Amino acid sequence: MLDLRDLDCLLALTRHRHFARAAEECGLSQPAFSMRIRNLEDRLGTQIVKRGNRFQGLTTEGETVVAHARSILDEVRTLEEEVRAARGEISGELTIGTIPTAQPYAGLVANRLRKTHPGIHLRIKSTTSLGVQQGVDDGSFDAGLTYAEGASADLLVVEALYSEEYVLFVSKDLVSSKTEITWTEAAALPLILLDPEMQNRRILDQIFADLGALPTVVAETNGFIAAISMAQEGMGATVVPRMMVETLGGLQRAELLPLVEPVIEKPVALVTPKRGQSIPVVEALRRTVVIS
Repeated sequence: MLDLRDLDCLLALTRHRHFARAAEECGLSQPAFSMRIRNLEDRLGTQIVKRGNRFQGLTTEGETVVAHARSILDEVRTLEEEVRAARGEISGELTIGTIPTAQPYAGLVANRLRKTHPGIHLRIKSTTSLGVQQGVDDGSFDAGLTYAEGASADLLVVEALYSEEYVLFVSKDLVSSKTEITWTEAAALPLILLDPEMQNRRILDQIFADLGALPTVVAETNGFIAAISMAQEGMGATVVPRMMVETLGGLQRAELLPLVEPVIEKPVALVTPKRGQSIPVVEALRRTVVIS
């Protein structure tokens, strides 16, 4: 009979695409981890992993095994959690991948979930929009918070949550007597934006391009905290979701100016795997978030 631990190791390998990192995730030495993969191949009588000095991918048979392994382990996890749920206890691990702009919302959800289901151990991991979709698809994340625009509805369940509104976070020294600011005016200020590979940055670049504006970018970062800190000190301005700065609070040396002409809103959604029966912790999450 197949060993579920072997299947778990195989899925870790497909996520990391690296034997040492996969072995570390599974709490095994690399030789012991490799033996697990060999045992699985011997049991099934087929080569699963392409051999080489490093991970070179899966064989055609290996891709089939991975698909079944995900399904089998999902069923086992669902069984375990449904047994606990039948006793009135919804508990277990819940990993949510989130785009950086949705982190404040993820924090609010975590707080509500903790109050209603204290037995759920929640992990929130920040990544790109593509990373969220890939993580939900390969099982690294149980659910994700990402932009609804571009989410693969054929592979994922996509449920709208809220619309992301943008404000300019800027030191009071750089603006005077303004209650709002246009995107074109914002482009003329020294700007601190996310790195180009982030979806939020691509959205902003497209807005500026549509207006024929060339933004003056003086710094780039992969996280909003650094951008807000630099803007707070007067280095420049940054474009942030309103929810993010309202959640942080206490930022007295800066102005929050609504960005207009045009007013832009981007829907953020909860994405979960398409499966016949959702695991209890994911259903608890779905009940906790506010579906608009």
